[in-house]
Amino acid sequence: MAYWLMKSEPSAYSWAQLVKDKRTSWSGVRNYQANNNMKAMQLGDEAFFYHSNEDRAIVGIMKIVKLWRPDPTDETGKFGMVDVAPVKTLTKPVTLAEIKADKRLANMQLLRQSRLSVSVVAEEEWKKLID
Repeated sequence: MAYWLMKSEPSAYSWAQLVKDKRTSWSGVRNYQANNNMKAMQLGDEAFFYHSNEDRAIVGIMKIVKLWRPDPTDETGKFGMVDVAPVKTLTKPVTLAEIKADKRLANMQLLRQSRLSVSVVAEEEWKKLID
């Protein structure tokens, strides 16, 4: 199993909306590296749901329930999407400030490539963040 972090602005699509919807297509990604990360996802992989901009925190855990396929909102035909479903709401969100303060998380792709909307999370990082 691989682990991921996927960002969304809560005003565009929030964790609460995903919980209500029970599933969604993660569309609208227009970055090649983020798109390649979604192509690498396997069914059952887990991902953190990260509220960007407003909250700047990991708020939930979701799983990949449908593999990469072309994104119909992309007129170029270059980008795709996966489907995700909620697994668990975090009791206490993990803020960006808390992540930055933990030296064990210094190499997280979230910190090294802060603008990347879909990033890899190493297994050790995942375990640290869910403890």
